[in-house]
Amino acid sequence: VLQIVKESQQQHGLRHGDFQRYRGYCSRRLRRLRKTLNFKMGNRHKFTGKKVTEEILSDNRYLLLILMDAERAWSYAMQLKQEANTEPRKRFHLLSRLRKAVKHAEELERLCESNRVDAKTKLEAQAYMAYLTGMLRFEHQEWKAAMEAFNKCKTIYEKLANAFTEEQAVLYNQRVEEISPNIRYCAYNIGDQSAMNELMQMRLRSGGTEGLLAEKLEALITQTRAKQAATMSEVEWRGRTVPVKIDKVRIFLLGLADNEAAIAQAENEETKERLFESLLSECRDAIQAVREELKPDQKQREHSLENDSGKVSNIQYLHSYLTYIKLSTAIRRNESMAQSLQKALLQQQRSDEDGKRTPRPQDLIRLYDIILQNLVELTQLPGLEEDKNFQKEVGLKTLVYKAYRCFFIAQSYVLVKKWSEALVLYERVLKYAREVQSGAGAHRNSLKELPDVQDLITQVNAEKYSLQAAAILDANDPHENESPSQVKDGKPLSERFETFCLDPSLVSKQVNLVHFPPGFQPIPCKPLFFDLALNHVAFPPLEDKVEQKAKSGLTGYIKGIFGFKS
Repeated sequence: VLQIVKESQQQHGLRHGDFQRYRGYCSRRLRRLRKTLNFKMGNRHKFTGKKVTEEILSDNRYLLLILMDAERAWSYAMQLKQEANTEPRKRFHLLSRLRKAVKHAEELERLCESNRVDAKTKLEAQAYMAYLTGMLRFEHQEWKAAMEAFNKCKTIYEKLANAFTEEQAVLYNQRVEEISPNIRYCAYNIGDQSAMNELMQMRLRSGGTEGLLAEKLEALITQTRAKQAATMSEVEWRGRTVPVKIDKVRIFLLGLADNEAAIAQAENEETKERLFESLLSECRDAIQAVREELKPDQKQREHSLENDSGKVSNIQYLHSYLTYIKLSTAIRRNESMAQSLQKALLQQQRSDEDGKRTPRPQDLIRLYDIILQNLVELTQLPGLEEDKNFQKEVGLKTLVYKAYRCFFIAQSYVLVKKWSEALVLYERVLKYAREVQSGAGAHRNSLKELPDVQDLITQVNAEKYSLQAAAILDANDPHENESPSQVKDGKPLSERFETFCLDPSLVSKQVNLVHFPPGFQPIPCKPLFFDLALNHVAFPPLEDKVEQKAKSGLTGYIKGIFGFKS
């Protein structure tokens, strides 16, 4: 049962969350099955209901009829769930469709009790019915009944996973993972407070929950943070305490530590990227909420009150703090992407495999350009212009990223054999690295999260020796000192048959064989003939050659009537 359902769902729309397409597929398959089994519900004029009974279970396709009925009702319910976000009245129709799906699942379970059905199918039918029952109870917010149904479903699938091979168990384990968050959510609503932490860990590990639980879990997390935010009234940053009066900002600041911990514990780059995007999205929403408070009249009023002390207003300083979080997160995200690209670049140099597009040093240059732009924006934050320590830290970070940017620019020049330019850029990298080492001093703690410049210096020194060796070999390469006859002059092959020339382009895709389109050449015009003698020729008379016409009159008319001829 589960394999049939999963294959149908993945092939007909649910891979992209298109429940309407899947519902159409279920309807078409039901029509084909009824036609094949000659199990039609009457004709187009009259409906005659038929039920599948144990007596007619001579073909397993009769069970498919019930299964497709249940899947059609379930997919319609999920489609209505998506639409109910904007049209709440559709929730009643959603519950009706779920009840219909449970009714068909119960009928499937009853038919599978027959002796003609094997034990595996019987267990899967029971698990399928428990799954749909749990979803219905979940929507009705009957948490205890939903938890019992989901637990029954989970137990059956776990037993089936243990009874079969690893390949067959993958499908059952996936379904167990799908319903585990629902079980923990039901436990939380029943009163198990420890379930909240487990739900948070599930959400953070996956970078976001999907399916039936997604909206409810997000609302639950927001509600929990909102309760904690009620006790949060201020935040301290760089020695200044700022009151926080906006609820959205409080909720964001409370969840900041959890999000950063989840990013640090992310298992792969894809999950880390999703978590970074989620954090940046929440940060942008919080900044927008602060901007709405920064009205021009309020800003001028607060500035006039605090103008004597030379400080920016509290709301402006809070805006600077949130902007700092956003820019710092963007820098960490781009740095994480740069590190993954560096690993891919190193693996490419070792393997030299052909195929899909491989990373290049130019991709890293672009990432470091964005990081440097973010650092420039950090130095311009209101309220931090006079903070010498902050400006010094940002300056040192700028030197570190400039060094890495120069390093990869040099790498791109090495690829095109521009040795002198690459050597100059390597020297610039060493200059930046030494400035960082000499200026670090008391700011070493702030540089711990950055890439180590000492490793960069070691790598640059090794690259310099490799570059010098490659330049010497390139200068001594006999192919570079070709005779004048081997120098390309731009002529196509058709014009230099008599001259031998080593032209590598002849074995490439852009071969210069002939000039195309060919150039224009002068050709003689077609002559024009004018007959001038005709005007001076006297032609002989032709009167004697022309037959004289007979004179006609009354006599001739009479002779013509009677048929006489002259």
